[in-house]
Formats: sequence, C-alpha cells, structure tokens
Amino acid sequence: MTRMRRLLAWGAFTLVLAIVSGILLADHLTPAATGAPSHVLPVQAAQTALDRELVPLLARHPGQTGALMVPDGLDAFAARALSARSAGRSLDLQYYIWHDDLTGRLLGREAYQAAQRGVRVRMLLDDMNAEGLDTKLLLLDAHPNIEIRLYNPFRNRNGLWRVLEMVQRVFSVNHRMHNKAWIADGRVAVVGGRNIGAEYFDAGDEVNFRDLDLLLFGPAVAQASAIFDDYWNSAAAVPLSTLARRSSRALEEVQADIRVEAASPEAQRYLQRVDASPNVRAYLGKELDPFWSSRIRVVADPPLKWKQDDRRQWLANQLERTMGKAHHKALLISPYFVPGQALAAQLGELVREGVQVGVITNSLAANDVIAVHGGYGNYRRRLLRDGVQLYEIRAEARPPHGDGHATSLFGSSGASLHTKAFVIDDRHGFVGSYNLDPRSTDLNTEMGVLFDDPRMAAALRDEYLRLASPELSFWVLLDDDGEVRWLDRARQPPLLLQHEPDTSVVQRAIARVIGWLPIESQL
Repeated sequence: MTRMRRLLAWGAFTLVLAIVSGILLADHLTPAATGAPSHVLPVQAAQTALDRELVPLLARHPGQTGALMVPDGLDAFAARALSARSAGRSLDLQYYIWHDDLTGRLLGREAYQAAQRGVRVRMLLDDMNAEGLDTKLLLLDAHPNIEIRLYNPFRNRNGLWRVLEMVQRVFSVNHRMHNKAWIADGRVAVVGGRNIGAEYFDAGDEVNFRDLDLLLFGPAVAQASAIFDDYWNSAAAVPLSTLARRSSRALEEVQADIRVEAASPEAQRYLQRVDASPNVRAYLGKELDPFWSSRIRVVADPPLKWKQDDRRQWLANQLERTMGKAHHKALLISPYFVPGQALAAQLGELVREGVQVGVITNSLAANDVIAVHGGYGNYRRRLLRDGVQLYEIRAEARPPHGDGHATSLFGSSGASLHTKAFVIDDRHGFVGSYNLDPRSTDLNTEMGVLFDDPRMAAALRDEYLRLASPELSFWVLLDDDGEVRWLDRARQPPLLLQHEPDTSVVQRAIARVIGWLPIESQL
C-alpha cells in the first residue's frame, strides 16, 4: 500500500511539474512562426475567369456585396470546387477540420490542380485535428505554388509524445482556430459553419450535418481576405515544412492513390450527385438570384485572442450587442448550446421585455459531443421557466406523412445540427462558426458574417422555421409539475415523451453526470 502511494505521489508530482513547466515556458515550447509574411493578391479587372464573371455584375450593384445562402451539402461542395476551378490568381483556405476522406481528398485535389495552373494556394489548418495528415499535406506543400501553415501546432506530430506535449501545454494548446473560410481570387468567399469532410457535404454514410454557409462576392470578400492575412501572418501560424518531413517515395504513393480515388466509382457517383443539384445547374446557367446589400460584414476574433486582454475586439461582444438590439424576436440556432449564466439571464430578460426568444439545438441523440449536452441540460429548465422556446433536432428525420423516406430531408438516416446562426427582429442576422457556448466565447477563435438586411433575415428565419418543423425537431416544454418533456409533433396525435428521445438510460446518465462536473468553461 505504501509503495502504491509513493507511485501515485510521484505520478502526481510529475504531472504537476510538467504542467507548471508548460505554463512558465509556454512561449518557448510553442513552435515558432518562421514563415515569411504574405498578403492577399490585389484583384484585377479581367485577369481571371472570376474577375471577368463578377466585375460586370458588381458594377451593377456599386458598394454592395452579393450573398447566397448555402444550406445544402452538395451545393456547399460545389461552391468550393467550382470557385477553385475558376480561380486564376489565389486560393486562401482556412479550416478547423480537413478530413482525410472522399470529399477532403477531392477538394485537396482541386487546390492542387489550381496550383498546377499557377494559382497561389495558402492553406491554414488548426493542428488539433491534423494528426496523421502530415504525409498528405506535405504532398500539397511540396508544390512551389502551395504553402500550408498550422495554427498553434504541436512539435510532436503523433503518438505518445504528442499526448505528453498536450498534457504539458494543456493551457496553451486549449486555444484552437475554429474559423472556416474558402476564398478564391479575392473575389469569392465561402464563410460559415462547415469544415471539410464527408458529413458536411452530404456524403456521409451514417450521419450528415445540417449546416449553413454564405457565398459572398463583393466588398465583404476583402474583409474575409484581411482576416485571413491577419491569421496567416500571426505568431500562431507555423509552416508545416518546419514541423514535419516525409520521404519522396511516400509522397509519390499518396499522389498515385489520390489520382486513382478521383476516378473511382464512388467519387464519380458523388460528383454526379453534385452536378445534378438544381442550384449547381442554376449557377452554371447564371440563373441564381443573390441578395445584394451594403450592410454585410465578415467578422472574426483576433488571431491571438487568448493573449489579448481587450475583450472588446472579441467576436462574442459584437454578437452580444447585436442580440441586445432585439425588440420583437430573437431566433437562435446553435448545435452546441451552453449559454452560461450571463446569456441565460439575457435571454430571460428579453422574454420579460416582450421579445419572442427561440433556440434550436441538438437533442441528446443527435449531439456528437455528449459533454456539451450535459452542460446544456443544466440550463434547460431555467430557460423554459423564463419563457424561452426550445427545439431539439431529431437524430433521424421523420417522414412528413409517415410514408416517405427520412433521407429526403438530410441525405441519410442520421442527422446532426451544425448550423450556427441567429436572426433578430427579421432584420439583423449572423451566420458563422460561433457556437453559443463558453469554448466559442473564451477559448477558440471564431469567424462569421453579420448582416442588417430584411431579405437575408427572412431567408434565415425560413431556415429556422424549417429546422423547428415537426419532421426535424422535438418541441421541449415543461409539464404541470415543472418537469422537462419532449413533444413529438410529427405523430398523430402528438406524443408527449417523458425522457430524452431515442436515447438509452446509459446515455442519459452519462450526460447528467457530466453536467455535475465543474467543466463548463471547457465546453
């Protein structure tokens, strides 16, 4: 017993020593940003296909940004792929996750082919989810027209040493870049909630996310480019080439594999589905009708958010001020919803002032992060008592009349909400990467689009109403005894459920126990 105590004591001492050394030496343990500064290439009148396509269109709407909402996964893939194919000057790509799956490799191939045409490609990825991707990323980075940088990276690229580094640098590596942006030629920007991966582009086998991007062209694209430059040239962005090395033989094998996969039946089937999308056909036929507004802004946190004490620059404060303008209606969509005491109080106060407040989030069964649902559960009863309307997304979409197929709504039998947006008074709105939780507020950097435009707000309100429909969500309410219940409105007659829909006792117990733990600041 004494020996066991000594081992535990030494283990605890070693852990504390590692963490303390990580705090004291954080700036020395973090890999240095050694990349040469670079900036967005200036737009030209007719240098590239995108210039020639957009300059006449923008001339008819001086000072305004055009915007298209992209809720469909196939359209979201097409927006990125088609803009890459039309690019002739630059691609600036910034993502929290870039999965090594079919869609990730296809879009990586689009970037590579653009570089082959002489396009300068800058790719900035958060390193938390880049483990195991060095070989394939180095294939891209080896091209003279492509540079890849990693945000707040690990010195140790994989295995046990990476885990030990995570422990030692636990406080500094906890800050991640959650931004999502795809910018082509400084003319087109796709900004919103989607990472790069099959589940975001309606190509998942089990689950597909319901998500939302905005496709922008016009003055707001320059704002997105300026944000990208700030991150690219920050002390947190480290060139991949200084962190990892791979043999030329391994790179050649990866390149051959990607060529084979691009021609595979699976890839061709997916690309045919993309080509068949009505919106893709409308784009090719120049039949899309964008929103035009001078009140669209791309906004983001500073790249070194955790080192800057001036919270006035943080995105959370801009969004809070926008929500505080509500006089009639505040409709919020957040897959990970842990409001905290301040936001919960603000939403309750808005209701007391006569504002209709509604929130759509994931049900426990649809949530891919059970810990977040545990944190949300601590606020659910309070919000309902204060008059906030709550809807929780189903894990499986229900056929509208009991005789259809769930796949018609989400693309697969499984679904999870990933849209992060809100609309205020059918006028102000936001679409981006920001979740209504402490991690987005205090730990991650976030990015998105703020607008003040009734037409765009109406379209976002329609998306909210679609998500809140009986086929896609449960209505959450309190019964006469003050207990949380779920109304399945898709059934006839509607069915009142006594516990979290489509979950097991174990799932509910885990979520509840996690809700008791003092970890809300990390959710």
